[in-house]
Amino acid sequence: MTGQTRKGFVTGGTWCLDYNLSLAEWPAVETAARILSNQRQGGGSACNFGVGLRRLAPEIPVETIALCGADADGDFLRGVAEDHGIDTAQYHVQPGLTTHRVMAFTGLDTGSRTHLFEAESSDYLTPDHFDFSDSRAFMLHLGLPGTHAMLDAPWQDDANGWVTILRKARAAGLRTNLELMTIDEVELRALVLPCLPHLDYLVVNDHEIGAITGIETHRDGGTSHETVLAAAHKALEIGAMGLVVVHFPQGAIAVERGGQTVHQASVEIPATGVVGSNGAGDAFTAGFFCGLHRGRPLEDCLKYAHSAAAASLRAIDTFSAIATIEECLALADEYGWRAPMKIA
Repeated sequence: MTGQTRKGFVTGGTWCLDYNLSLAEWPAVETAARILSNQRQGGGSACNFGVGLRRLAPEIPVETIALCGADADGDFLRGVAEDHGIDTAQYHVQPGLTTHRVMAFTGLDTGSRTHLFEAESSDYLTPDHFDFSDSRAFMLHLGLPGTHAMLDAPWQDDANGWVTILRKARAAGLRTNLELMTIDEVELRALVLPCLPHLDYLVVNDHEIGAITGIETHRDGGTSHETVLAAAHKALEIGAMGLVVVHFPQGAIAVERGGQTVHQASVEIPATGVVGSNGAGDAFTAGFFCGLHRGRPLEDCLKYAHSAAAASLRAIDTFSAIATIEECLALADEYGWRAPMKIA
Protein backbone atom coordinates (compact mmCIF):
# COMPACT_ATOMS: atom_id res chain seq x y z
CA MET A 1 0.00 0.00 0.00
CA THR A 2 2.96 2.32 0.45
CA GLY A 3 2.81 5.26 -1.95
CA GLN A 4 -0.60 4.44 -3.40
CA THR A 5 -3.14 7.27 -3.57
CA ARG A 6 -6.26 5.17 -3.08
CA LYS A 7 -7.49 4.45 0.42
CA GLY A 8 -10.05 2.18 2.01
CA PHE A 9 -12.43 -0.48 0.77
CA VAL A 10 -15.74 -1.05 -0.97
CA THR A 11 -17.67 -4.03 0.39
CA GLY A 12 -20.12 -5.33 -2.16
CA GLY A 13 -22.74 -8.05 -2.06
CA THR A 14 -24.28 -9.79 0.90
CA TRP A 15 -25.93 -7.86 3.72
CA CYS A 16 -28.30 -10.09 5.65
CA LEU A 17 -30.07 -10.15 8.98
CA ASP A 18 -28.63 -12.97 11.09
CA TYR A 19 -30.81 -14.61 13.69
CA ASN A 20 -28.05 -16.13 15.82
CA LEU A 21 -29.54 -19.16 17.54
CA SER A 22 -27.66 -21.28 20.06
CA LEU A 23 -28.38 -24.94 20.73
CA ALA A 24 -26.83 -27.25 23.30
CA GLU A 25 -25.92 -29.49 20.37
CA TRP A 26 -27.07 -30.01 16.79
CA PRO A 27 -30.11 -32.32 16.91
CA ALA A 28 -30.40 -35.66 15.20
CA VAL A 29 -32.96 -36.10 12.41
CA GLU A 30 -36.55 -36.59 13.63
CA THR A 31 -35.80 -35.09 17.05
CA ALA A 32 -36.45 -31.70 18.66
CA ALA A 33 -34.04 -29.30 20.34
CA ARG A 34 -34.55 -26.26 22.52
CA ILE A 35 -33.19 -22.91 21.28
CA LEU A 36 -31.18 -21.52 24.20
CA SER A 37 -30.73 -17.97 22.90
CA ASN A 38 -31.73 -15.87 19.91
CA GLN A 39 -29.80 -12.73 19.01
CA ARG A 40 -30.43 -10.52 15.97
CA GLN A 41 -27.42 -8.95 14.27
CA GLY A 42 -26.02 -7.94 10.90
CA GLY A 43 -24.33 -10.58 8.78
CA GLY A 44 -23.11 -11.44 5.31
CA SER A 45 -19.73 -10.93 3.68
CA ALA A 46 -20.14 -7.22 2.88
CA CYS A 47 -21.41 -6.45 6.37
CA ASN A 48 -18.90 -8.61 8.26
CA PHE A 49 -15.84 -7.44 6.34
CA GLY A 50 -16.84 -3.77 6.45
CA VAL A 51 -17.82 -3.69 10.11
CA GLY A 52 -14.83 -5.82 11.04
CA LEU A 53 -12.43 -3.42 9.34
CA ARG A 54 -13.98 -0.39 11.00
CA ARG A 55 -13.67 -2.05 14.41
CA LEU A 56 -10.08 -3.14 13.75
CA ALA A 57 -8.86 0.13 12.26
CA PRO A 58 -11.25 3.11 12.47
CA GLU A 59 -8.91 5.19 10.30
CA ILE A 60 -9.65 3.03 7.25
CA PRO A 61 -12.68 4.28 5.25
CA VAL A 62 -15.28 1.76 4.08
CA GLU A 63 -18.19 2.17 1.67
CA THR A 64 -20.71 -0.51 0.77
CA ILE A 65 -22.93 -1.58 -2.12
CA ALA A 66 -25.90 -3.82 -1.41
CA LEU A 67 -29.62 -4.34 -1.94
CA CYS A 68 -32.12 -4.78 0.89
CA GLY A 69 -35.88 -4.60 1.25
CA ALA A 70 -37.85 -1.59 2.47
CA ASP A 71 -38.57 -3.26 5.78
CA ALA A 72 -37.50 -3.27 9.43
CA ASP A 73 -34.64 -5.70 8.76
CA GLY A 74 -33.27 -3.49 5.99
CA ASP A 75 -33.48 -0.46 8.28
CA PHE A 76 -31.69 -2.40 11.00
CA LEU A 77 -28.82 -3.29 8.66
CA ARG A 78 -28.47 0.28 7.44
CA GLY A 79 -28.24 1.28 11.10
CA VAL A 80 -25.43 -1.23 11.65
CA ALA A 81 -23.50 0.28 8.73
CA GLU A 82 -24.07 3.87 9.84
CA ASP A 83 -23.23 3.10 13.46
CA HIS A 84 -19.83 1.89 12.26
CA GLY A 85 -19.17 4.84 9.97
CA ILE A 86 -19.66 2.95 6.70
CA ASP A 87 -20.66 5.03 3.66
CA THR A 88 -24.17 3.88 2.64
CA ALA A 89 -24.64 6.05 -0.46
CA GLN A 90 -25.04 2.83 -2.51
CA TYR A 91 -27.01 0.88 0.09
CA HIS A 92 -29.97 0.30 -2.21
CA VAL A 93 -33.48 -0.28 -0.88
CA GLN A 94 -36.24 -1.73 -3.06
CA PRO A 95 -39.89 -1.70 -1.96
CA GLY A 96 -41.64 -5.03 -2.28
CA LEU A 97 -38.56 -7.08 -1.42
CA THR A 98 -37.91 -8.84 1.86
CA THR A 99 -34.43 -8.37 3.27
CA HIS A 100 -32.13 -11.41 3.11
CA ARG A 101 -32.23 -13.27 6.41
CA VAL A 102 -30.30 -16.18 7.89
CA MET A 103 -30.99 -18.66 10.66
CA ALA A 104 -27.46 -19.09 12.03
CA PHE A 105 -27.38 -22.04 14.42
CA THR A 106 -24.42 -22.64 16.73
CA GLY A 107 -23.99 -25.87 18.67
CA LEU A 108 -22.51 -24.88 22.02
CA ASP A 109 -20.95 -28.32 22.50
CA THR A 110 -18.49 -27.80 19.62
CA GLY A 111 -18.98 -24.19 18.50
CA SER A 112 -19.90 -25.50 15.04
CA ARG A 113 -22.33 -23.57 12.87
CA THR A 114 -25.13 -24.34 10.42
CA HIS A 115 -26.74 -21.65 8.25
CA LEU A 116 -30.21 -21.79 6.70
CA PHE A 117 -31.04 -18.73 4.61
CA GLU A 118 -33.72 -17.01 2.57
CA ALA A 119 -31.84 -14.90 0.04
CA GLU A 120 -34.87 -12.77 -0.89
CA SER A 121 -33.47 -9.26 -1.65
CA SER A 122 -29.99 -10.59 -2.42
CA ASP A 123 -31.40 -12.54 -5.36
CA TYR A 124 -32.27 -9.24 -7.07
CA LEU A 125 -28.85 -7.59 -6.77
CA THR A 126 -27.34 -7.00 -10.23
CA PRO A 127 -24.17 -5.43 -11.67
CA ASP A 128 -26.25 -2.33 -12.42
CA HIS A 129 -26.36 -1.56 -8.70
CA PHE A 130 -22.57 -1.12 -8.66
CA ASP A 131 -21.10 2.27 -9.54
CA PHE A 132 -17.38 2.80 -8.96
CA SER A 133 -17.03 6.04 -10.91
CA ASP A 134 -16.58 8.23 -7.82
CA SER A 135 -14.81 5.74 -5.60
CA ARG A 136 -11.25 6.37 -4.48
CA ALA A 137 -11.11 3.08 -2.58
CA PHE A 138 -8.14 0.78 -2.80
CA MET A 139 -10.06 -2.48 -3.17
CA LEU A 140 -13.46 -4.07 -3.76
CA HIS A 141 -14.29 -6.95 -1.43
CA LEU A 142 -17.12 -8.84 -3.16
CA GLY A 143 -19.29 -11.80 -2.08
CA LEU A 144 -20.98 -14.25 -1.94
CA PRO A 145 -21.30 -16.49 -5.03
CA GLY A 146 -24.07 -19.02 -4.53
CA THR A 147 -26.22 -16.56 -2.57
CA HIS A 148 -27.36 -14.08 -5.27
CA ALA A 149 -29.48 -15.61 -8.02
CA MET A 150 -29.06 -12.86 -10.63
CA LEU A 151 -25.32 -12.52 -10.04
CA ASP A 152 -24.88 -16.29 -10.21
CA ALA A 153 -26.47 -16.33 -13.67
CA PRO A 154 -24.93 -15.15 -16.97
CA TRP A 155 -24.96 -11.37 -17.40
CA GLN A 156 -24.78 -9.93 -20.91
CA ASP A 157 -21.58 -11.40 -22.42
CA ASP A 158 -20.08 -12.53 -19.11
CA ALA A 159 -20.26 -15.99 -17.55
CA ASN A 160 -21.97 -14.51 -14.51
CA GLY A 161 -22.70 -11.17 -12.86
CA TRP A 162 -19.72 -11.54 -10.51
CA VAL A 163 -17.39 -11.31 -13.48
CA THR A 164 -19.15 -8.16 -14.70
CA ILE A 165 -18.77 -6.43 -11.32
CA LEU A 166 -15.12 -7.40 -10.98
CA ARG A 167 -14.41 -6.11 -14.49
CA LYS A 168 -16.14 -2.80 -13.67
CA ALA A 169 -14.17 -2.40 -10.46
CA ARG A 170 -10.79 -3.03 -12.07
CA ALA A 171 -11.63 -0.70 -14.96
CA ALA A 172 -12.29 2.01 -12.35
CA GLY A 173 -8.88 1.45 -10.76
CA LEU A 174 -9.85 -0.72 -7.79
CA ARG A 175 -8.14 -3.95 -6.87
CA THR A 176 -10.40 -6.94 -6.22
CA ASN A 177 -10.97 -9.79 -3.79
CA LEU A 178 -13.77 -12.35 -3.85
CA GLU A 179 -15.23 -13.78 -0.63
CA LEU A 180 -16.64 -17.31 -0.87
CA MET A 181 -18.78 -19.56 1.26
CA THR A 182 -18.73 -23.30 1.71
CA ILE A 183 -21.28 -24.67 -0.74
CA ASP A 184 -21.35 -27.67 -3.09
CA GLU A 185 -17.89 -27.98 -4.65
CA VAL A 186 -19.14 -28.37 -8.22
CA GLU A 187 -21.34 -25.29 -7.93
CA LEU A 188 -18.59 -23.26 -6.27
CA ARG A 189 -16.04 -24.17 -8.92
CA ALA A 190 -18.43 -23.28 -11.77
CA LEU A 191 -19.15 -19.86 -10.28
CA VAL A 192 -15.62 -18.93 -9.26
CA LEU A 193 -13.40 -20.14 -12.12
CA PRO A 194 -14.66 -17.42 -14.54
CA CYS A 195 -13.88 -14.81 -11.86
CA LEU A 196 -10.21 -15.74 -11.34
CA PRO A 197 -8.89 -13.74 -14.35
CA HIS A 198 -10.44 -10.61 -12.77
CA LEU A 199 -9.05 -10.92 -9.24
CA ASP A 200 -6.02 -9.31 -7.63
CA TYR A 201 -6.32 -11.25 -4.37
CA LEU A 202 -7.97 -14.45 -3.23
CA VAL A 203 -8.37 -15.15 0.49
CA VAL A 204 -10.21 -18.44 1.10
CA ASN A 205 -10.30 -21.46 3.38
CA ASP A 206 -8.89 -24.92 2.76
CA HIS A 207 -12.19 -26.36 1.55
CA GLU A 208 -12.74 -23.52 -0.93
CA ILE A 209 -9.25 -23.63 -2.46
CA GLY A 210 -9.68 -27.38 -2.89
CA ALA A 211 -13.03 -26.93 -4.62
CA ILE A 212 -11.64 -24.27 -6.97
CA THR A 213 -8.56 -26.23 -8.01
CA GLY A 214 -9.80 -29.80 -7.79
CA ILE A 215 -7.03 -30.68 -5.31
CA GLU A 216 -7.98 -32.62 -2.19
CA THR A 217 -6.74 -30.56 0.75
CA HIS A 218 -7.68 -32.94 3.57
CA ARG A 219 -5.91 -36.11 4.69
CA ASP A 220 -6.37 -38.33 7.71
CA GLY A 221 -9.17 -36.18 9.09
CA GLY A 222 -7.28 -32.90 8.95
CA THR A 223 -5.91 -30.22 6.62
CA SER A 224 -2.89 -31.20 4.54
CA HIS A 225 -0.53 -28.23 4.50
CA GLU A 226 1.37 -29.56 1.49
CA THR A 227 -1.73 -29.97 -0.69
CA VAL A 228 -3.05 -26.57 0.41
CA LEU A 229 0.23 -25.09 -0.82
CA ALA A 230 -0.10 -26.98 -4.10
CA ALA A 231 -3.67 -25.74 -4.51
CA ALA A 232 -2.61 -22.13 -3.86
CA HIS A 233 0.03 -22.41 -6.58
CA LYS A 234 -2.48 -23.91 -9.00
CA ALA A 235 -4.92 -21.07 -8.30
CA LEU A 236 -2.18 -18.60 -9.21
CA GLU A 237 -1.60 -20.49 -12.47
CA ILE A 238 -5.23 -20.32 -13.57
CA GLY A 239 -6.04 -16.84 -12.27
CA ALA A 240 -4.70 -13.29 -12.39
CA MET A 241 -4.17 -12.93 -8.65
CA GLY A 242 -0.91 -11.58 -7.35
CA LEU A 243 -1.52 -13.15 -3.95
CA VAL A 244 -3.43 -16.17 -2.66
CA VAL A 245 -4.05 -16.74 1.06
CA VAL A 246 -5.52 -19.95 2.45
CA HIS A 247 -6.60 -20.25 6.08
CA PHE A 248 -7.56 -23.31 8.13
CA PRO A 249 -7.90 -24.05 11.85
CA GLN A 250 -4.19 -24.69 12.42
CA GLY A 251 -2.84 -21.72 10.47
CA ALA A 252 -2.61 -19.99 7.10
CA ILE A 253 -0.41 -19.92 4.00
CA ALA A 254 0.17 -16.87 1.77
CA VAL A 255 1.72 -17.30 -1.68
CA GLU A 256 2.80 -14.38 -3.86
CA ARG A 257 3.01 -14.71 -7.62
CA GLY A 258 6.70 -14.97 -8.40
CA GLY A 259 7.54 -14.10 -4.81
CA GLN A 260 7.64 -15.40 -1.30
CA THR A 261 5.59 -18.03 0.48
CA VAL A 262 4.76 -17.27 4.10
CA HIS A 263 2.97 -19.41 6.65
CA GLN A 264 1.79 -18.63 10.16
CA ALA A 265 0.28 -20.89 12.81
CA SER A 266 -3.00 -19.78 14.35
CA VAL A 267 -3.80 -18.65 17.87
CA GLU A 268 -4.05 -21.36 20.56
CA ILE A 269 -7.54 -20.44 21.67
CA PRO A 270 -8.71 -22.02 24.93
CA ALA A 271 -12.02 -23.87 24.82
CA THR A 272 -13.44 -21.29 27.22
CA GLY A 273 -12.66 -18.57 24.67
CA VAL A 274 -14.91 -20.01 21.94
CA VAL A 275 -18.58 -19.02 21.89
CA GLY A 276 -19.21 -19.41 18.14
CA SER A 277 -17.33 -19.56 14.84
CA ASN A 278 -19.87 -17.59 12.78
CA GLY A 279 -17.95 -14.86 10.91
CA ALA A 280 -14.46 -16.04 11.87
CA GLY A 281 -13.43 -16.32 8.22
CA ASP A 282 -14.65 -12.78 7.53
CA ALA A 283 -12.71 -11.54 10.57
CA PHE A 284 -9.59 -13.29 9.28
CA THR A 285 -9.96 -11.57 5.90
CA ALA A 286 -10.62 -8.17 7.48
CA GLY A 287 -7.55 -8.56 9.68
CA PHE A 288 -5.39 -9.56 6.73
CA PHE A 289 -6.41 -6.59 4.59
CA CYS A 290 -6.10 -4.27 7.59
CA GLY A 291 -2.44 -5.26 7.69
CA LEU A 292 -2.04 -4.99 3.93
CA HIS A 293 -3.65 -1.55 3.87
CA ARG A 294 -1.23 -0.43 6.58
CA GLY A 295 1.70 -1.64 4.49
CA ARG A 296 2.70 -4.42 6.86
CA PRO A 297 4.80 -7.40 5.65
CA LEU A 298 2.97 -10.63 4.87
CA GLU A 299 4.07 -12.22 8.14
CA ASP A 300 2.38 -9.43 10.09
CA CYS A 301 -0.72 -9.52 7.85
CA LEU A 302 -1.23 -13.18 8.74
CA LYS A 303 -0.83 -12.40 12.45
CA TYR A 304 -3.35 -9.57 12.10
CA ALA A 305 -5.71 -12.04 10.41
CA HIS A 306 -5.40 -14.80 12.99
CA SER A 307 -5.71 -12.32 15.85
CA ALA A 308 -8.92 -10.82 14.46
CA ALA A 309 -10.39 -14.28 13.87
CA ALA A 310 -9.49 -15.39 17.41
CA ALA A 311 -11.16 -12.31 18.90
CA SER A 312 -14.32 -12.87 16.85
CA LEU A 313 -14.81 -16.33 18.36
CA ARG A 314 -15.75 -14.78 21.70
CA ALA A 315 -19.30 -13.97 20.50
CA ILE A 316 -22.09 -15.87 18.80
CA ASP A 317 -22.52 -13.13 16.17
CA THR A 318 -20.04 -12.22 13.47
CA PHE A 319 -18.37 -9.05 14.74
CA SER A 320 -19.34 -7.75 18.19
CA ALA A 321 -16.27 -9.30 19.86
CA ILE A 322 -13.83 -7.73 17.37
CA ALA A 323 -11.83 -4.89 18.92
CA THR A 324 -9.00 -2.73 17.55
CA ILE A 325 -6.24 -4.70 15.90
CA GLU A 326 -3.90 -3.72 18.71
CA GLU A 327 -6.29 -5.25 21.25
CA CYS A 328 -6.72 -8.36 19.09
CA LEU A 329 -2.95 -8.83 18.86
CA ALA A 330 -2.65 -8.46 22.62
CA LEU A 331 -5.37 -11.08 23.09
CA ALA A 332 -3.55 -13.45 20.72
CA ASP A 333 -0.32 -13.05 22.68
CA GLU A 334 -2.23 -13.67 25.90
CA TYR A 335 -3.72 -16.88 24.51
CA GLY A 336 -0.45 -17.88 22.85
CA TRP A 337 0.32 -19.18 19.36
CA ARG A 338 0.35 -22.72 18.06
CA ALA A 339 3.70 -24.35 17.29
CA PRO A 340 5.22 -23.16 13.99
CA MET A 341 3.89 -24.96 10.93
CA LYS A 342 6.18 -27.38 9.10
CA ILE A 343 5.71 -27.34 5.35
CA ALA A 344 8.05 -29.23 3.02
